Amino acid sequence: MEIAGLVLAAGAGRRYGMPKALVAYRGGLLVRRAAGVLSDAGVARGLVVVGAEAARIRAAAPELTYVENPDWATGMASSLRAGLAALAATTAGAAVILLVDMPGVTPAAVRATTAGAGPDSLVMGGYHGRRSHPVVLGRDHWAGVAASATGDHGARDYLRAHRDRVRVVPVGHLADDADLDVPQGAANHA
Repeated sequence: MEIAGLVLAAGAGRRYGMPKALVAYRGGLLVRRAAGVLSDAGVARGLVVVGAEAARIRAAAPELTYVENPDWATGMASSLRAGLAALAATTAGAAVILLVDMPGVTPAAVRATTAGAGPDSLVMGGYHGRRSHPVVLGRDHWAGVAASATGDHGARDYLRAHRDRVRVVPVGHLADDADLDVPQGAANHA
């Protein structure tokens, strides 16, 4: 079964001062790093959802495959909806979701969370008691996730409502779930 990947990278990065997709991190752009994590994990089809500064992001990393989110300013939920809608036209049975501003997520964490995933899967990475990314959404859940996603919540409300069906895979020993919200976080790793 094919597992596709979505990198949510449409935000303007207001607190950061620029779209995080364009942030330099350890010698490369965050958008390339996230797409590379998917590729290195063996995810054959990876899509990057863009919105703010979409033309600049496409120009900076033209080798990636993009999905445009015209409603990006309404929050992460619209990016998740745009990405899942694009994947609905494929044969993918599940999607693994990454956020562009979480560079500590590794290919090993993606492989661990996608292992055995199918159309009915709901999986989250576990970090010493916290649930975070990667998140795997089986195709059977895409419509429900899209319907419940609002603002910056993405799949959060859907996953909470189906908590008893969510499989948490410990990945804290393989990755970290820190996100880069302000420039100091990336400056330490440039």
